[in-house]
Amino acid sequence: MKLISWNVNGFRACLTKGFEESFRGFDADIFCIQETKMQPEQVTTSFDGYTQYFNSAVKKGYSGTAVFTKTVPESVVFNFDGHTDEGRAIIADYGSFRLVNLYVPNAQRGLARIDYRMQWEDDLRALLTKLDKEKPIILCGDLNVAHQEIDLKNAKANIGNAGFSDEERGKFGALLDAGFTDTFRYLHPDQRDAYSWWSYMGRAREKNVGWRIDYFLVSNRIADRIRAAEIYPSILGSDHCPVGLEIEI
Repeated sequence: MKLISWNVNGFRACLTKGFEESFRGFDADIFCIQETKMQPEQVTTSFDGYTQYFNSAVKKGYSGTAVFTKTVPESVVFNFDGHTDEGRAIIADYGSFRLVNLYVPNAQRGLARIDYRMQWEDDLRALLTKLDKEKPIILCGDLNVAHQEIDLKNAKANIGNAGFSDEERGKFGALLDAGFTDTFRYLHPDQRDAYSWWSYMGRAREKNVGWRIDYFLVSNRIADRIRAAEIYPSILGSDHCPVGLEIEI
């Protein structure tokens, strides 16, 4: 099974920057996107062979997630208790596993939203721990954290900043400790300069001054089924690039 995840930073804008060509080129079984910044009725695009699910924020032009899937899930749930306004989660049950597509809240400059971010993390981990007891989980999305120093270019300069604060990194570690595997690091434990997001400032992408904040995680008990975990920095259209997972399940 091949899965792709991509923060498109505005789906309507990305559609004008080659999204459909990239989508077709991947030919993924499941294609997840984040930061759609739209309501479902604002885009009429559909893809033959795929069923699509959009989860939009109450606030227009903000946040949002979507899933395009060749196989129709047994059930789909939008959001989870306490976090229903921003369209940040889609949970699809495929019978043998659950897919969780996430756009995790940014802690914002000066960690202005860190308290909400910490509550989100705790509530999400509690939910995932419960769901994982029922069947394995494949989780993907923009998790808005670089876990280790290897996961961003200028680690020392960003200590304490949003996305690389002790609080956020600690919660990511707690999620892994709860029974989940970072698929990219599972296969590429020491690979450096592997990033999925670059600032639009200072030619950061051209210089590869980036952060790895987009992930696929899986339940530990299916980690041995991972066959590939990739980052696709040559795919343009957003300030993020797609990340991918191939797994036997």
